[in-house]
Amino acid sequence: MGSDLRIVDPHVHLWDLSRARYGWLQDDPLPNNPAGDMSPIARRDYLLKDYLADAAGWVIDKIVHVEAGQPTGQQLGETDWLQATAQDYGYPQGIVAGADLLDPDLDALLEAHAARPNVRGVRQIVCWHQDPLKTYTPRDLLLDPAWIDGFAKLAEHGLSFDLQLYPSQMTTAAGIASDHPGVPMIVNHAGLPTDRDEAGMERWRTGLRLLAAQPHVSIKISGLGITDRAWTPDSIRPIVLECIDVFGTERAMFASDFPVERVHGTFDAFFSAFDAITSDFTDDERDRLFAMNAEAIYRI
Repeated sequence: MGSDLRIVDPHVHLWDLSRARYGWLQDDPLPNNPAGDMSPIARRDYLLKDYLADAAGWVIDKIVHVEAGQPTGQQLGETDWLQATAQDYGYPQGIVAGADLLDPDLDALLEAHAARPNVRGVRQIVCWHQDPLKTYTPRDLLLDPAWIDGFAKLAEHGLSFDLQLYPSQMTTAAGIASDHPGVPMIVNHAGLPTDRDEAGMERWRTGLRLLAAQPHVSIKISGLGITDRAWTPDSIRPIVLECIDVFGTERAMFASDFPVERVHGTFDAFFSAFDAITSDFTDDERDRLFAMNAEAIYRI
């Protein structure tokens, strides 16, 4: 459909398979991915031109690239490639770099990331779930004091942290946020309400409120197909509105998670749904949700 809404997309992934190897896209067979079957996007490049083609019809003003799963030791290379892309094409305006907060060379890595002009933060996926098909990590890193020590170092470099976790971890994460107010946190993918029974959804709602009680925590409304594979605008409406209700229109933002989310729907389908769900919001509120908040939070 497309729209004249200005979009700052704060969650985009790009990769060039001739430059680096991404096991989750290239292993044969593909490993289990809790985000869904990645075969439709596997074993092929996804470059800036591909993203802009997927987003055709929408006004993409700026984007933030979020690390795409490079292993320890290769993460700075991804950042340098993205920085070069930004210098050549103007996008991405912001970079959320990869970092293992238990890396023995973490200090040097964070210093190097922070020296790249477009880097604004880092991400390490910490999703731990007792179901082995849903977990990303073999243990809950948020409970590791050494990991928390690494997290604390982000403040020294002026870096934010993209927090991709499950609702069962939100109480712990809220405590970490409270103890480290100098590290802005951005909850990824609406907090991944993956357990859809009544208890699971209540755990998600409660966790969101604990996180939102910390003023330096914000949320990206994205990745909704990960936890609702047969999604419709009506099925995601309660999730979208709950995130906005909890975090307010000044700390929530819409994001595409493309091309990962392409396995669950088109860019147009997701953003048309976001457009429709917020049709009765004010122009200022919509500008914040679709663009201004991402600019402010990622300082772009």
